[in-house]
Amino acid sequence: MRKIASIVLVSAIVMACVPKRQLDDMKAKYEAEKMKREEIATKERKCQTSYEELKAQVEEDMKRMEALKRDTSVQGKSLRQLTINYDQLNKTYRELLSLKDQIQKGSQAEAKKLLQEIENTKTTLQDREDQLNDLQMSLKTKEENLNKLTSELEAREAKVKELQSIINRQDSASRALRNKLQAALLGFKDKGLTVTMRNGKVYISLENELMFKSGSWDIGSKGEEAIKQLAAVLNENADINIMVEGHTDSDKYYGKGALEDNWDLSVKRATEIVKLLEKYKVESQRLTAAGRGEHVPLDTADTPEAKRKNRRTEIILTPNLDEIMNLLEAEEN
Repeated sequence: MRKIASIVLVSAIVMACVPKRQLDDMKAKYEAEKMKREEIATKERKCQTSYEELKAQVEEDMKRMEALKRDTSVQGKSLRQLTINYDQLNKTYRELLSLKDQIQKGSQAEAKKLLQEIENTKTTLQDREDQLNDLQMSLKTKEENLNKLTSELEAREAKVKELQSIINRQDSASRALRNKLQAALLGFKDKGLTVTMRNGKVYISLENELMFKSGSWDIGSKGEEAIKQLAAVLNENADINIMVEGHTDSDKYYGKGALEDNWDLSVKRATEIVKLLEKYKVESQRLTAAGRGEHVPLDTADTPEAKRKNRRTEIILTPNLDEIMNLLEAEEN
C-alpha cells in the first residue's frame, strides 16, 4: 500500500484578516491530514506486529517439530524391538508346530500341555502382530504430520527470510540516504542541523535558530538554503515519504492574528517548510505537514537550554512500506 502524503492545513495558518469561512475550511483539511498521518502510523505498527507474530509462530512450530521428531524416534525404536520379538515368536510357533506329531505320540497330559503352549503362543503372536500394525499406523501418521509441519515451517521460514530481506534492503537504503544527506548538509552541521537514523527512518532536526525568528514562521535565508540542498537529495530518492513536524517549547505563545497557541505555530512552521520543499520540486503527494506543539520535548527541564533544544522542526524520511504490506496481505490470504 502506498502512503499518500499530504500537506496538513490547520486552522491557524493565516493572519487576523483571513475570512472565517476560509479558516474553517483550513481546519477541516488539517483534521483530514491528521487522520491520514494516524493511518500511516497504524500501518507501521501493523507491519511490525505481523512481523513479530510470524517470527513467534516459526519458533513455536520449530519446538513442535523437535518434539515430534523425538516422539517419532522413540516409536521407531519400539517398532524395531517389536519386530524382533515378533520374529522370535513366529520362529517358536513354527518349531512347536513341527513337534505336533511327536506331541501326539507322547503322553496325553504332556500333549495337552504342549498344545496349550502352542495356542498361547499363537494368541500372543496375534496380539504382537496387532500391536505391530497399530504402531506402524501410528508411526506413519506421525511421519505424515512431521512432513506436513516441516513443509509449513519451511514456507514460514521463507516468508520470514523474504520479509527480513525487504527490511534489510530498506535499512540499507535509509543508511545510504542518511550518508548522502550528511554529506550534502555538511555545511550546516554546526549551525543547528543534525541527521540521525532511528527505527529504519532518517530524522533531520532543524533548530529554530537556523530556520525561524522567535514567534515567527518566516524562513530565513540560511534555513532556505538548507531546505534547498535537502530537496536536491530528496528528488533523487523518489520512494521516500516525507513528514515535516513542527515543535515548540512550553512557553505560552503570545502572537497576534489567527494563530492562537503553540499548536497553531508548530503547524504553521511545518507547512511553510513543506511549501518551500514544493518550490524546489519535491512532489506534493510525498509530503505531510504536522504540528506537535510543545508535547514531544527532547528535554523536559525548565531551563533556557532545554527550551532551545525543544524549539525545532523535524523532517522524518520513511521508506515506502508497500512491498512489506503486500507480503503480509498475501500471508493473511
